[in-house]
Amino acid sequence: MPDRRPLLIFGASRGVGLELARLERAAGRSVAAMLRPHSDDGHLREIGVEILRGDALSRREIEEALASLSGPFDIVSTLSGRGEDGRLADDEGNINVIEAVEGSGRAGRLVLITSMGCGDMAPYRSDRAIAAFGAVVDAKTRAEDRLRETDLDWTILRPGGLVSEPSTGNGLLTQNPEVHGLIHRADVALLAARTLRDPATSRQAFAVVDRNRMTCTTQVDPFPLA
Repeated sequence: MPDRRPLLIFGASRGVGLELARLERAAGRSVAAMLRPHSDDGHLREIGVEILRGDALSRREIEEALASLSGPFDIVSTLSGRGEDGRLADDEGNINVIEAVEGSGRAGRLVLITSMGCGDMAPYRSDRAIAAFGAVVDAKTRAEDRLRETDLDWTILRPGGLVSEPSTGNGLLTQNPEVHGLIHRADVALLAARTLRDPATSRQAFAVVDRNRMTCTTQVDPFPLA
């Protein structure tokens, strides 16, 4: 039976967000996506996603988008990238989403997709990773920290290096902060969909990695998703 709460995705024009929209629409769920004014919406419209226009760097525009939805809704944010003025969606955009959703009083589950290396994974980043992605990962960590301050029903997913290939079905969630590795975007989407439906993941953060493409010096215990 299709999920009754609609799903609102931020960052659905490509990558994990688009893959998730496809999965949820195939399951019969109502899906909306907030896109910037000039973002291509062709793939989303083809599968029946409702398009809301706005910039996540503007909390007011997010609030206007939320006001167009009726009843409670679930949320997934994959926001990343830099605006024309240099501001990062990784922290500012996601924090705007978190605060607007919290203020709406209508949020169901919220899944924030950040990156391996955030939060308690930071001490295990390599010098190379810090040089290449350190500022962005730190920005995503600020969004995670803001989410933790709320009373929302949240889960944080931290994917490893993203690969654009078909799903392998080998993705897993783990709370081992030392793990490194790769994961296919389609598998992150699949795990996000399952996370939305599993209350046991509430208010927890997980690394997301392909079991056949990971490395770790300590034991990796997969989280038993329902």
